[in-house]
Amino acid sequence: MKKQINWKKSLIALPMSAALMLPTATVTFADDHGDHNEKMSDVTVSTPAADLRATLDQSLSEHAYLAVVTMQKGIEGAEDFDAAAAALEGNTQDLTAAIASVYGDEAGQQFESMWSEHIGYFVDYVKATAEEDEAGREEALNNLDNYREDFSMFLETATDERLEASALAEGLQMHVNQLVGAFDNYEEGDFDEAYQKLRTSIDHMYGVGKGLSTAITDQFPDKFENTNPATPAADLRADLNHLLSEHAALAVLAMQKGGDGAEDFENAAAALSNNTEDLSAAITSVYGEEAGQQFEEMWSEHIGYFVDYVEATGSGDEEAKEQALTALDGYRADFSEFLDTATEGGLEAEATAEGLQMHVNQLTGSFDSYVEGDFDAAYDQLREAYAHMYGVGEGLSGAIVAQNPEMFASNMPSEMPKTGLGGTADDGMNAWMIAFASMAAVLFATAIGVRKSKNNA
Repeated sequence: MKKQINWKKSLIALPMSAALMLPTATVTFADDHGDHNEKMSDVTVSTPAADLRATLDQSLSEHAYLAVVTMQKGIEGAEDFDAAAAALEGNTQDLTAAIASVYGDEAGQQFESMWSEHIGYFVDYVKATAEEDEAGREEALNNLDNYREDFSMFLETATDERLEASALAEGLQMHVNQLVGAFDNYEEGDFDEAYQKLRTSIDHMYGVGKGLSTAITDQFPDKFENTNPATPAADLRADLNHLLSEHAALAVLAMQKGGDGAEDFENAAAALSNNTEDLSAAITSVYGEEAGQQFEEMWSEHIGYFVDYVEATGSGDEEAKEQALTALDGYRADFSEFLDTATEGGLEAEATAEGLQMHVNQLTGSFDSYVEGDFDAAYDQLREAYAHMYGVGEGLSGAIVAQNPEMFASNMPSEMPKTGLGGTADDGMNAWMIAFASMAAVLFATAIGVRKSKNNA
């Protein structure tokens, strides 16, 4: 362990409900198979099409995260580079399996070959940067340019032109720019910009997942029971999946950076705090300063316990590590009761507490393995933590939609996206987000009431 950093001044929590308030990349999608007069009891986050979207979102967004991390580790010559690269390869296998499940093994093999090649070009770019080989860097970028043209045609053909190659090429160029830009900023020491591009690259992939799943389900409606991946309920699930999984990924990375005393620790912590700031501002705008402040306090305490665990590990204080774990145990019990109350029993407290214990075990386990030099285990646990949050997102969004089905009725325009997959977030919240903001205020008012009652007991 290297020098210690004052975590508590730097790290602000990412709340589980952050995804409820932040707009992500949005496009208009087809609803050719939806029932515009559906019953409220039929509104759900869990359909074959929504499941496909979640599968693609998970693998695509994890790809962006692991690619950036692997490039960082590569330029540093870090001991865990091989393990990070292996995790990225595992992600490629998962994504290939998803494509093969729809288009068959031959298409899956084509996809894997092209996808692996594009990762190799990023590796070439890192190597050339380390060797100060400007010609090598340009060659890698040229290869990425050729790849995006070929891969765009592959997807256009596979989807029977439901996705247009020209628009796909634009979206792929964004992906290249984000990953290369995040790496260049990191190598130059502009860590704020590096972590902003990391988050943008993750966000971008949710647009890709939404567009690709919409094209696939339109192409094979019977295979997905004529369901639509682009309903408001599926959007809520995707938004929760997005920031919940990002929380796990960034938390593990920040713990690694904190444990190493890395120069960019403050910036990794800031990537987490940006989520909290946005959510706290949204809660404040709807319900007032007190709710926003108490919300931020709850989550700062929760993250603080992970901070205590890392600091205790650095100082070799086993007693302090146990105290941190005990505090996390108390937190998960309280927060599980909060969710049970807020969702009117939709998320049962005992089961939620078990899920939160898995989250604690995954994050602390990944960190412990990293400190002990068992990097393969560290990245396995990181990937488990990332995947676990997709179950949390489905459960939480399902409970919310069951409570408020009228907010998520799927009356969607029938138009396929004409632009590149992904993109930048809208500046303002759309109609369902505004409605949900009001609901979120009620939930947190409930939580605050429960918290005050416990404190006054």
